[in-house]
Amino acid sequence: MKKIFLLLAALLCLVIIPLVTVQMTTDAADEIRLPAVIGDHMVLQRNSQARLWGWATPDAELRIQASWDDATYSTRADADGRWQVNIPTGEACTTPQQIMIRGAGRSSHNARTINDVLIGEVWLASGQSNMEMPLKGFPGCAVQDGLNDAITASQRSPYVRMMNVRLAQSGHELEDCQGQWMDSSYPNTMEWSATAYYFASTLSQALGMPVGIINAAYGGATVESWTSRDVLARYPDIDLDTTHIWAQQPQYTRPLLMYNAMFCPVRHYTYRGIIWYQGESNVGTGPASTNYAERLANMVQLWRDSIGLGDIPFIYAEIAPYQYEGEQYERAPYLREQQYRAQSLIPNSYMISTNNLVEPYEKYNIHPRQKSVVGQRLCWAALHNTYGMKQVCWSGPRYKDLEIRRDTCVVGFTDLQMGICRNYDIQGFEVAGADRRFYPADEVLFRWQTNQMLVRSLRVPHPVAVRYCFHDWQPGTVIGGNELPAFPFRTDDWETK
Repeated sequence: MKKIFLLLAALLCLVIIPLVTVQMTTDAADEIRLPAVIGDHMVLQRNSQARLWGWATPDAELRIQASWDDATYSTRADADGRWQVNIPTGEACTTPQQIMIRGAGRSSHNARTINDVLIGEVWLASGQSNMEMPLKGFPGCAVQDGLNDAITASQRSPYVRMMNVRLAQSGHELEDCQGQWMDSSYPNTMEWSATAYYFASTLSQALGMPVGIINAAYGGATVESWTSRDVLARYPDIDLDTTHIWAQQPQYTRPLLMYNAMFCPVRHYTYRGIIWYQGESNVGTGPASTNYAERLANMVQLWRDSIGLGDIPFIYAEIAPYQYEGEQYERAPYLREQQYRAQSLIPNSYMISTNNLVEPYEKYNIHPRQKSVVGQRLCWAALHNTYGMKQVCWSGPRYKDLEIRRDTCVVGFTDLQMGICRNYDIQGFEVAGADRRFYPADEVLFRWQTNQMLVRSLRVPHPVAVRYCFHDWQPGTVIGGNELPAFPFRTDDWETK
C-alpha cells in the first residue's frame, strides 16, 4: 500500500509541476516592465510632455495615472511588447508624487507604481573620468570637501536626485542599463558625480526647485566612444570591425561601445540640457586631436537627434591644465583650441574654462580636486544662457584682437561683463618674432580704460604673435567678473607640434 501511495504522489507531482510552470510563465509575460531610468525617486522635466516607456504583453492596453492631475493616459504595446506614453508635468513640485501604470482587460491585475517622483529640471551628464569622479573621490585623487558635502547634501540639496548609469560596453544598441535613481541621503551621495552634483545643487538653490541628473560617464572614454556606428563610419581612422573594436587597448578608449551601452538606454528620457566634461583621452590621438571640434559637433547632433527635443543646451568644460607625456606631450593646448572652436559649430553650446582650477601639486594629477567650482561654472553658464539670469557672469575674458606697436603686443578681449579684474602679477603670456620661437613676457601691463594687455618680451624686439597659457600645464592669472579665468589662446596658426 505504501508503494502505491508513493507512486501516486509521484505521478501527481508530474501533473502539477507543469501546470504551475505554465501559470508562472503567463504572469511573467503579462508583467509591466520599466527601464532602469524610470523608477522611484526620479525627477521629471517640468512643463514638458515627459516620456514614459517600457515593455508589456504584445498588444496590451495600458492606463497611466499621475497623482498631480486627474487625467488617465492610454497607450498600447506594439507587437514586440514595447510601449511609450507622454504625460504633461506642469510646474515644478517638491511634494513627492506617484505614477500608476495598470494593464487593461485581461491584464488589469498587473500594475506598477512609481513612488517619490519630483518635478523640476533634468540634465544629462556625460564624458569621461572628471565627470564620473564621485564625491568620495578616486584612489589617490580627492575631491575638495567631497566627504562633507556628501554627508550634508540632504540638508543643503534635499531636492537633488541622481541616477548613475552603470559602466558598460556593448557592440549593439541596448534598450536598458543598470542603475537606479537615488535621493540625496548619505551614503547615496558618496557615489554621485561630484561635478554633476555641484551643478545640480547650485541650480536647485538658484531656481528653488528639484533637479535630476542622469549621469552616464565612463573614465577614459574618447569622443568616438560616445558616437554611433553610422557616424563613425565617416571617419577614416576608425576601424569598425567588431573583433578589432573589442581587442583595442586600453579598453576605455574603444569607439562606439559606450554610446551603445550607456547613452542609448537613456536617450528617450526628457531633458532640459546636457553637461559634458571630456577630452583628455583625445589629446594627441591621431586625427581626432585636430578634428575634435567636428567630432564633438557630430556627437552632439547625434545625441540631440536621438533625444528628439531640438537643440537643447550643451554646456561643457575645457580640459584642465595637466602635464602630458609621450605622444601627448604639449598637445593639450591644441585640444583646448578645438574645444573652444566647437562652440562655433554647435548651436546653443557654451564652454567654461578650468584654467585656474588646479593646484601646483596637481601638475601630474589628471583629476584636480576643485570639482565644486567646475560644477558651479557649468551652472552659471546654464543660469545665464538657458534660464535667462543675465546678471550671472558665466564667461571669463576671451581673446578679441592683436595690434603690434613697435616692440609691444596690444591684446584686446571680449566677453567682459565685469571687465578684467586683475591688474598686477599677470602671468601666462608669451611672445614670438618672425623666427616663431616663443619667449615668456617680461612685462605685462593692464590698460583698464580699454581692457587691453600690453605685452613685451626683451628677447623679441619685433613681435608677430602672442600666446596665453598655450601649454599642457600653464595656469594663468587673467580673470574677469566672478573670478572667471581668461580662455587660453594663440594668435598664430603655425605648425601644431
